[in-house]
Amino acid sequence: MRIGIEAQRLYRPHKHGMDRVALELIRNLQVIDTENEYFIFVKPDEDCDVIPQAKNFNVVEIPGGPYPVWEQLKLPKIAESYNIDILHCTSNTAPVNTKIPLITTLHDVIFKEMSLVALLTNGASWYQKIGNLYRRCILDKVVSKSKKLITVSNFEKGNILNAFKLNSSNLEAVHNGVNESYAQRSDEETKQSVKVKYNLPNRYLLHLGNTDPRKNTKRVLEAFHHYLKDYDGDCKLVIVGINETVLNAELNALGLFEALKDKVILTGYVADEDLPVIFHMSQLFLFPSLREGFGIPVIEAMASGVPVITSNTSSMPEVAGDAALIVDPNRTEEITNGIVKILSDDAYKTTLIEKGLTRYKQFSWKNAAKRVLELYNQLYIEQKNQNHD
Repeated sequence: MRIGIEAQRLYRPHKHGMDRVALELIRNLQVIDTENEYFIFVKPDEDCDVIPQAKNFNVVEIPGGPYPVWEQLKLPKIAESYNIDILHCTSNTAPVNTKIPLITTLHDVIFKEMSLVALLTNGASWYQKIGNLYRRCILDKVVSKSKKLITVSNFEKGNILNAFKLNSSNLEAVHNGVNESYAQRSDEETKQSVKVKYNLPNRYLLHLGNTDPRKNTKRVLEAFHHYLKDYDGDCKLVIVGINETVLNAELNALGLFEALKDKVILTGYVADEDLPVIFHMSQLFLFPSLREGFGIPVIEAMASGVPVITSNTSSMPEVAGDAALIVDPNRTEEITNGIVKILSDDAYKTTLIEKGLTRYKQFSWKNAAKRVLELYNQLYIEQKNQNHD
């Protein structure tokens, strides 16, 4: 079987969630499948050594053009020239005019749930807005064109089935995994090096944000302010994923610039090898997102031995189980109270950490890759049978 995997953005130096999922899939397929021939389609960029070499894995660089042009025009033409039996598109979209049988991963359909006005006027960056608008425009065609769909949680599977009135046999929920680097503990020299590199304080809470309002950074800042004011004036908040301009705009909008300007540390972009260390050194992880298809950082924190506060919305309860403190992300006081409970009750904190160290092991990239490979085989057999009829 000749399998194509769309991984357009894997060579870009600053990778995001969907990129990492595609990369983990490829790395684990390389371990479990030495028989089939793979063709990984990427766009040229700086990080050209990120995909490990394997004798049955071929990286094909397809240069140039905006994402829609690359995906809709260049990808299908090149993929067809390699006589691909199955093309797996990994990031919510796919070419709608190709003869190759498609498998598409829909991580979520958040961009479809929002009104057009909300999609264009929310706090997301223009890059995110344009990307979501593109996805929104072609999603119906992608869904109807795909022979099989993969999503990342049972919660999201229900959303997609309802949104598109699909037959559930064509849609599979395959949970994401956690990289084992999060379960490894760094030595003191590495910790000190990462501390200096990112200007980390000795004691801090950790939050991953971006410009998308659903990450709920606004309420994290409010909850942290209440905690500082009433309980612990010496603690710091480390935020990965936003810049100073975004932070200052949020603080000014909340009237908290003076109160928090020296209490929040921004890391900038964090290298993949450093992020587990930053997790491990934190006191707790704040992830009260308003909406997630999965929420990989929840299990990354658990693997790191860090207690987690996350939301009672969308996929987070499915991922967290009973191994996190679950809050209503719309209620700032619940986030504050969660911080207080974890940091003032050592027995409770220890219990959460122990549960998290058990919970994360249920999420394996190797198991995810095995299930995806089963879907490749299943579709290949179905297509062969159809061609014989």
